[in-house]
Amino acid sequence: MNTTYDVRVWAIREHKGKDRKTGKPRSTYRVRWMVAGEEFGETFQTRALAESFRSRLITAQREGIAFDVVSGLPEPMARELDTKSWYDHAVAFVDMKWSRAAPKQRKSIAESLANVTVALLATDRGAPSADEIRQALYKWSFNRTRREEGPPPDDMAATVKWLSAHTVKLTDLTDAALIRKALDTLALRIDGKGAAANTIARKRAVFYGALRYAVELRLLEAHPMDFVQWAAPKSTEEVDRRSVISPAQALVLLAAISVKSPRLVAFFACMYYSALRPAEALHLREEECDLPESGWGVLRLTGSTQHVGRTWGDDSTDLREDRELKHRAKTATRIVPAPPILVRALRWHLAEFGAAPDGRLFARQGYGGGPVSKETYSRVWRQARKDALTPAQQRSPLGKVPYQLRHAAVSLWLNVGVPATQVAEWAGHSVHTCFSRSTPSASTARTKRRAAGSPRPWRRRRTRGRPAGTLPRICRDQ
Repeated sequence: MNTTYDVRVWAIREHKGKDRKTGKPRSTYRVRWMVAGEEFGETFQTRALAESFRSRLITAQREGIAFDVVSGLPEPMARELDTKSWYDHAVAFVDMKWSRAAPKQRKSIAESLANVTVALLATDRGAPSADEIRQALYKWSFNRTRREEGPPPDDMAATVKWLSAHTVKLTDLTDAALIRKALDTLALRIDGKGAAANTIARKRAVFYGALRYAVELRLLEAHPMDFVQWAAPKSTEEVDRRSVISPAQALVLLAAISVKSPRLVAFFACMYYSALRPAEALHLREEECDLPESGWGVLRLTGSTQHVGRTWGDDSTDLREDRELKHRAKTATRIVPAPPILVRALRWHLAEFGAAPDGRLFARQGYGGGPVSKETYSRVWRQARKDALTPAQQRSPLGKVPYQLRHAAVSLWLNVGVPATQVAEWAGHSVHTCFSRSTPSASTARTKRRAAGSPRPWRRRRTRGRPAGTLPRICRDQ
């Protein structure tokens, strides 16, 4: 918006004439002013309306408010005149973020904006159901790939058309009550129950970013959420100690996996012994592994393979996408040590199954050798928990998801005395995250447990056919 302070406001000019319908004498009143040498005017039917408008111009001029050169109006009035609807702005925000966002981030943005839009409707008259609104927004409006393919599907067309005309204006978001209503909506799940604290924080960050983009475009004078005292539930970044797997439990689980899914033993071993993310393990190539016959090896990570879902990645036809390491440049690499037990597991894996044509270690059997799907390794992990853990442990958070193997690896490194900066470098995150994603050492944990009167930690127990702590055959020295 091009603005100036060169403003002159003239007196109201009365124009006498006749009414077109009745022919009776009638006067109109025109307010005239000049902005940067160009004359502007506005005509009103009564003097009172003209005086009110002229006083707003004079007040803005006296308070030092800049005037828009194009419309001739004070900046707040010009912004209100040119404001977008929330729907149009949210679509523009998605398009701005799309090219530089990872597929998972794109899905998170779409989900968050779809949830909050339900609370930003200008009217309920003729409104589709909340589920129809969320589906249309998530699957089409806030997915740039789908919008570029063509008009919305027939089952969503009516909903999209209604939304494009019936969401609030951006200037309406200066109302604190409306902002609070939107934030309260983000704090709920679809079923009406409270959402997890981390989920609320993530969705609130997306909503805040969308409004900040409006401020950046000068569509809003200030960020409206800065004036609302809304307390979000406290989120915890610490890992639940009950979910972290001990070395003995890791061996038991790997042994269970080796019985039914030997192709994935080394995959899970990479996550536990070298703290790889699942996506980084799926991207691992044979040439990136330095595996000596004995001793420690080295893994040189160059990227990650993300399960993105169709239409969310840059290639709309593929469910998976190779990307750079998390929070790293496209050409960045990360060197991670591989302990002897992992070296033996990887050497056995290569000798037994080989690598895919592209060098990938963990590929699907058949189907062109693509990376192992998330559904596959998640199913294998659930079966391993069922086979290797006791019923009580299965009900607990212990190793509920494969990613907790990575948490256990970070905790193990810290507990054996590896400097936090080195652990953070190996794990590929900050020192702060390193501490928040780990658990205290055994002595500290024991002291806290005794002070709180908590039960003793997990003890080794015999599992089906194999004593706890026994190495899988493929990981033992031959």
